[in-house]
Amino acid sequence: METMERMARGIVKHRKLVLALAFVLLLPSLIGMAATRINYDILTYLPPELDSMVGEISLEDDFNLASTAMVTVEGLPTSQLLDMKAEMEQVPGVVQVFWLSDLLGPNIPQEMLPAAIQRAMYGESDATMMLVRFSQPAASQSTMGAVKQLKSLLRERCFMGGLSVILQDTKSLVDMEMPLYILCAVGASLLVLFLAMESTVVPLLFILGLVFPILYNFGSNYFLGQISYITQALSTVLQLGVTMDFSIFLLHRYQEEKALTPNKEQAMTRAIVNTFTSITASSLTTIAGFLALCTMRLTLGRDIGIVMAKGVALGVACTITILPALILTFDRAVEGHRHRVFIPQLTRVSRFAAQHPIPILAVFLALMIPFTLAQSKVNVYYTLFDSLPQDLTGIVGTKKLRDDFGMTTSHFILVDDQLTPGETRKLCSSLEQIEGITQVISVDEIAGPGIDPGFLPEGISSLAQSGGYKLILANSAYNTGTDQLNTQLETMQELVKTTDPNGVITGEGAMTKDLIKIADKDFANVNIASIAAVFLIIALSFRSLSLPVLLVASIEAAIFINLGIPYFTGSTLPFIASIVIGTIQLGATVDYAILVTTRFREERIRGNSPKESARLACQYCSQSILSSGLTFFAATVGVAAISRMELLKSICLLISRGALVSMFVIIFILPCLLQLLDRLIGHTTIGWLKKARRSQQEEAPAPSDINLISERSTINYEAN
Repeated sequence: METMERMARGIVKHRKLVLALAFVLLLPSLIGMAATRINYDILTYLPPELDSMVGEISLEDDFNLASTAMVTVEGLPTSQLLDMKAEMEQVPGVVQVFWLSDLLGPNIPQEMLPAAIQRAMYGESDATMMLVRFSQPAASQSTMGAVKQLKSLLRERCFMGGLSVILQDTKSLVDMEMPLYILCAVGASLLVLFLAMESTVVPLLFILGLVFPILYNFGSNYFLGQISYITQALSTVLQLGVTMDFSIFLLHRYQEEKALTPNKEQAMTRAIVNTFTSITASSLTTIAGFLALCTMRLTLGRDIGIVMAKGVALGVACTITILPALILTFDRAVEGHRHRVFIPQLTRVSRFAAQHPIPILAVFLALMIPFTLAQSKVNVYYTLFDSLPQDLTGIVGTKKLRDDFGMTTSHFILVDDQLTPGETRKLCSSLEQIEGITQVISVDEIAGPGIDPGFLPEGISSLAQSGGYKLILANSAYNTGTDQLNTQLETMQELVKTTDPNGVITGEGAMTKDLIKIADKDFANVNIASIAAVFLIIALSFRSLSLPVLLVASIEAAIFINLGIPYFTGSTLPFIASIVIGTIQLGATVDYAILVTTRFREERIRGNSPKESARLACQYCSQSILSSGLTFFAATVGVAAISRMELLKSICLLISRGALVSMFVIIFILPCLLQLLDRLIGHTTIGWLKKARRSQQEEAPAPSDINLISERSTINYEAN
C-alpha cells in the first residue's frame, strides 16, 4: 500500500510529465499497429496436425495452389482472352495464369484435348476458365495486392472467384467499415455518458483517456506476429465498453475524496490508491473470461482472448496513470459544466422486487425452461460465404464457378506419387461413383493410358505432381459445411486411406468439416474454463461457497436467454459467436452481480433485514448498473446496426443484447435470490455478517446513487 501511495503521489505531482510520456508512447504504438499483420483467413487457425491442414500446407509449399483464383470467362473472343491473360501474368505476386493455350495452340480444336481437361476448362454459357496461381499464401499482403490489381484487369463478362478473392474482399470491406465501427461506438457511448454523468466535460475526458490503452493495445499486438480481422474489428468496441467502468470508478472516488479534503491533489492521490484496489479486483473476472478463450483448439480463440485480456490490463494501467492527470488538468472545466443526471434510480422496481421475490423467481424460472431448450437448438453456420455480402466480387465469381462448372466445392486429394497410373485411375473411378461428386481429375487421367506424365508440359506437371504427391481434384455438387458434404468427405476418406494410408484430403470443405468438430469441443471447453475461473475468483473474494454459485448462475441464465432468442427469431449464428459470447458476457457483466451482492452484504451488516437489504441493494445499484450496462450496449449495438459482415454483426448484436439481459437479471432476479437465500449464504460464507474493513482507515462519506459503482470492490472480505 505504501508503494502504491508513493506512486500515486508521483503521478499527481508530475501529471504533465505523465501526459507527455503518454503521448510519446503513442508513436511506437502507431508504428506497431501499422506493422501488425491482419489475418483474414479463419481456417488457418485450425490445429496444424489435422490432415486437412497437412494437405493445405503441401498445397501451399509444393504446388503453390493454396492461394489460387479461378477466372470464369463468358463469350470473350480468344484474342482478347489471351491479351487479358498476358496482362494478368505481369501482375506482381502472380506465378502463373493457366489456360488451354498452355497445353495446345489457340487454333487447335478443343475436341483434341483429353476429356478430363475439356470438362474442367469448358462450362455452361460458352464459358471457359483460367487458373491464377500466386506466389504467397491467400491471406498474405502480396496475394491481397495481386487480387486487387487483377480485378481491375477483368473484361466484361469475366468473373473471378476462389478463397483468395473472397479474403481480399473481406479485407477491403473491413478496412472500409472499421472507421464507422469506431465512430458508432464512440458516439453512442458519449450519448449514454452525457445522460449518466453530472458534467458535460467528463464523457470527453473518458473517451480521450481510453484512446491511449486502445492504441497501446493495437501497437503491442505487433509482438503477437498477427491478429485476426475479427479481433481487429471487435477489440476497439469491446475495450471501450468493458473498461469504461474503470474511468467511472476513478472519477467517483475522486469526487468522494474531494468532499473530505479541499486539496484536490491529495484527494486524487487517495482516489488512485483506492481505485487501483477496486478495479484490479474487478478486472480479474473480465480478464479471466477472456483468457478462457485460450483453451480453444481453434487458435482464433487465443487470438481474441490474449488481445482483449491485454486490453483490459492496459485499461487498468491507464486509468490509474493517464486519466488522473487528465482529470486534474481539466478539473475546473469539469466543475464548471454540470447538469442533472438523466438515468434514473429504480426506486419502484426495487420496492416491487423486494415485496414479491417468490412470484418473480417463479415466473423467471418458468421463462428459463423454453430459453434453455432453445439455446441448444439455434442453427449455426461455419462457412465464410454465409457471413459476407453476396454482391462481393469473390462471392459472385465463386457462384459462377458453381453454375458454369459445377464447382460448388472442390476437394484437393494428395496421394503418394509412387502410386502406379492404374492405382490412381482406380481411385479416381471409385471417387466418381460417390454421390454428389461431379468430376475427378488427376495427372494420370490427363496424360491418358500408356503416357508418362513427365511428358506433359511443365505448367501442367507442376500443377498435378510435386513434392512427392500426386494431386487429384474432385468437384462436389454440395455446399461446404452441410451434412451431405461431410458424409461425402467421410466416404472419400475411406477410399483414399485404403489406396494410400498417408493420403490426405484438403480444401475448404475438408477444413470446414474439421472446424465443425473442433468448434463443438471448444464450446464446452471455453464454457467450463470461464465458469471455473470466475467461480474461483468470486469464491476467494467473498470466501464463500454459495455466492459464486448464485452469481455465476445468474449470469449464465442471462447467457442462456441471450443465446435462446435467435431460435425464436429464426436467426442463424456464426459458429464463433456461439463460442465467444458466453465468456465475454460472463466476464464483462458478472461485475454487476458482485456490485449488488457487496451492497446487500453492507446493508445486512448495518442491521437491515434481508428484505430491506435487497430493496436498498437494488435501488442504490440500479443507476450504476444502468450507466455501465447501457454504455456497453451502446458501444456494440452501433456496429451490429451498420456492419455488412454477418459474422461481426451477429457477435456485436449478441454482446449488446447480452448487456441488456444481464442488467435485467441482476437488477430484478439477483436481489430476490439474495433475499430468499440469506440464511444459506450466511452458513456457507466466512464472516458474512461481520463488519468489514475499508481500504482506508478513515470512513468515507456515503456515496451518491451514481457513485455507488465505485464501491464494487473496496471492501476487503476479512473479518475484524
